[in-house]
Amino acid sequence: MLRSSIFVYGLLLACMTGVFQVTPMEAQAQKKKKKRAETTQTPTTPSRPPKNKNLANIVILATGGTIAGAGTSSVAAGYTAGKLPIEDLLNAVPEAYKVANLEGEQVASVGSQAMTDSVWLKLAKRVNQVLQRSDVDGVVITHGTDTQGETAFFLELTVKSNKPVVMVGAMRSATAISADGPKNLYDAIVVASDKSSTGRGVLVSMNEEIFSGREVNKTNTTSTATFQAPNTGPLGYVFDGKVAWYHASLRKHTTQTIFDVSNVNELPKVDILYGYSNPDPTLMDCLMNNGTKGIVIAGVGNGNLYPTVETKVKQATAKGIVVVRAARVPSGRVTLDGETDDKALGTIVSDDLNPEKARVLLQLSLLKTSSPSTIQGYFFEY
Repeated sequence: MLRSSIFVYGLLLACMTGVFQVTPMEAQAQKKKKKRAETTQTPTTPSRPPKNKNLANIVILATGGTIAGAGTSSVAAGYTAGKLPIEDLLNAVPEAYKVANLEGEQVASVGSQAMTDSVWLKLAKRVNQVLQRSDVDGVVITHGTDTQGETAFFLELTVKSNKPVVMVGAMRSATAISADGPKNLYDAIVVASDKSSTGRGVLVSMNEEIFSGREVNKTNTTSTATFQAPNTGPLGYVFDGKVAWYHASLRKHTTQTIFDVSNVNELPKVDILYGYSNPDPTLMDCLMNNGTKGIVIAGVGNGNLYPTVETKVKQATAKGIVVVRAARVPSGRVTLDGETDDKALGTIVSDDLNPEKARVLLQLSLLKTSSPSTIQGYFFEY
């Protein structure tokens, strides 16, 4: 009994005085455990470098989309759009701070398939407010790719500044094994910071190519080279931090347009009807009886209409609904009074705008007038 008591006492004393030393194997295990604990802690946001007076001042307005998406796997296609805040996107491209002084702001956090007129209006107003600041040289907008072309054209018509506005997105989420967002974002900042981008309208920078907001369309469901301008091609390229221009848009844009949404809170209701072989003409009735102010028909070929649909179109124009003939064909222009007698039908043509962009222009046009002849002039002007 006495021996047991002495042994226990000695053991406690040894622990208290540090007689028992940690073995090298135990020390290594403790070190690994500590390192794991440190890596699981929430990382701190890297501090931004001080402003450089020799660099352009760029404001980044984030709206969500794939570029801010996060998935459960780095190799899976599935992800949730708009998960990451703007600060996380900027932290992924620290090299961008060598190009410009950056300021970020979250305007929305949505996948662009959920884009709404109200977000368009909010975004256009915020862009105009930001660009009025004398200490801002340009704006970059992060956006989902699904409706990026429509948003770009809406801003092309409603931004009231010659300062660069560059939209950018990604086809792979921020957590993908080969995410294209960081490089696209870096390039967009390069384009917005370049003085030669001034006065070129709203631009879209994707996959090292620069497009006009009016001309660009998404042409592939998954490819990183999805953005193309089928009728005109890219305006230029950005590579190795340098911008090279080859073309310019000749259509009126930004400060040259008549469209001002600063006091607009709602856009007119405009819908799109897709053309195909043997369609149901009663779909036109649904639109005509649902408060629609304008209808864009994605016609076949040169914007041609099925005979029974054509009859319904004449009824719609007689009611004062503006009907635009566009085409489901990916390139080319719809010609006035071609195979279709537009004068007799009361219809107008979209020129080379695809159906979704024709809808954007018709919405803005209806804020100004409901005259088909005047609106037709807008379609040839813008």
